Amino acid sequence: MTSTIDPPLPRPKAAPRSPVIREVAARRRRAEARRAHLSLGESRTARVLTFTVLTVLALLWLLPAAWGLLTSFKSEQDASDPAHWLWPKHGFTLDGFRSVWERGELPLWMFNSFLVAAAVTVITVAVSAMAGYAFSRTRFAGRKTLFTVTVAAVLVPPQMLLVPWFQQMLTLDLLDTYAAVILPQTVAPVMVFILKKHFDSLPRELEEAARLDGAGHFRIFWSVLLPLSRPMLSAVGIFVFIGAWNNFLWPFVSTSDPDLMTLPVGITSVKDAYGVQYAQSMASAALAALPLVVVFLFFQRHIIKSVATTGLGGQ
Repeated sequence: MTSTIDPPLPRPKAAPRSPVIREVAARRRRAEARRAHLSLGESRTARVLTFTVLTVLALLWLLPAAWGLLTSFKSEQDASDPAHWLWPKHGFTLDGFRSVWERGELPLWMFNSFLVAAAVTVITVAVSAMAGYAFSRTRFAGRKTLFTVTVAAVLVPPQMLLVPWFQQMLTLDLLDTYAAVILPQTVAPVMVFILKKHFDSLPRELEEAARLDGAGHFRIFWSVLLPLSRPMLSAVGIFVFIGAWNNFLWPFVSTSDPDLMTLPVGITSVKDAYGVQYAQSMASAALAALPLVVVFLFFQRHIIKSVATTGLGGQ
């Protein structure tokens, strides 16, 4: 009895890749080649010297934060004693955190800060993304002039806008409201510029393919470009959230209602009959920074990915 072995079937030929896929692959190869050259050189001495300088700068940056954190675990007596600035005479304690929390104001300040920062982030990212798309992918009268004005607005210090903002909120009868604290902070020309450059780096072949399927501007923006821009949008959102969370000057000017105070404004009011309480102030600052640390640690992958994605466009 003889057995026959069927010859192996020929492998199907791979379908030719589309020009869009080839272009994206070529950009990835160019980006990887550029990242391969981003080194500190072949010299071991140069690497050691560079890392030494960076370590020293990092320690200098961390020193004030470490001092503030250390002060938050001291008693008020030890916090104002320069002779025991490193190791408190009466040991470390949680009295500063306990006193701040028991006053009942810190949870309200944290809620206000989170509400304001979240609203500012959502509005700023949405408006900046639409404006960046309009500057990058559409043609309309005055586009170059308007974009030039937008870039020039980056150079305007926010302190110069306090009086016009205050007059606008006063005219609209919005002072001492959440709207007064939120709306002026949503003006972010630098984010419009960043997102415009990001949209410029995306392949236009994707937009042309979507137009052949009958997609309009909004459909292209929502279904094609935004999914490709998630890392960049995440990075922009993180920076906007941190800036809104830490903003002190405008919330301080726009409201005098204690129930609308944000954390930066509320921390400055941590006083009693004896004046400023350093341990309680540092404890409040530590609790205020904790959400930002958590947000950054959770989304740092998106920041790194946004930088890598931007590099694909040859920017």
